[in-house]
Amino acid sequence: MPTPERTSLDAIVTAASDLLEETGLVGVTMQAVADRVGVRPPSLYKRVENRERLIQLVAEATLTEVGRLTADAEGPADLANTMRAFGHRRPAAFQLVMTPSPGTPVAGDPFRVAASASILRVSRDLVGDTRALEAARTLTAWTAGFITMELGGSFRLGGDLEDAWRFGLERITAALASADDGESAAPRD
Repeated sequence: MPTPERTSLDAIVTAASDLLEETGLVGVTMQAVADRVGVRPPSLYKRVENRERLIQLVAEATLTEVGRLTADAEGPADLANTMRAFGHRRPAAFQLVMTPSPGTPVAGDPFRVAASASILRVSRDLVGDTRALEAARTLTAWTAGFITMELGGSFRLGGDLEDAWRFGLERITAALASADDGESAAPRD
């Protein structure tokens, strides 16, 4: 008679995601995940070949969630505010997918492409087809940078952080919206 299944891949990824938020990436070990789901570590290897793949699965699940959360975003402010709320709710997962350290396993391309659909749609609506990718990268970089600095406590000069967020978001959106949709001239020496 076969051994009954004691855990599922979804339960393993959820446990690893929870550990990521509680202990950081260093705390996401096969032993800790096994303890969390109530199995011995060798049992995990029936579902996940190693820690690197486990972290990649967490990154992929995170991007799937981000894609779902941003799917109905109505413009750059809605999209950025949704990302910011996600970053505050799941800071370690946000960092895992937006600013991974060198050597950290990352999600596969299909997950990154799917999670990017909303930002590309919003950017296309803002600047047109020709520069949608550039606009998406610019908006993503500003949003991820602000959120990462905010989560890390880097804004220490005082002032109203909410006002700074709104100011930056309004300015970056206005700058993108006013950009020339055609090919820009080559930089001069």
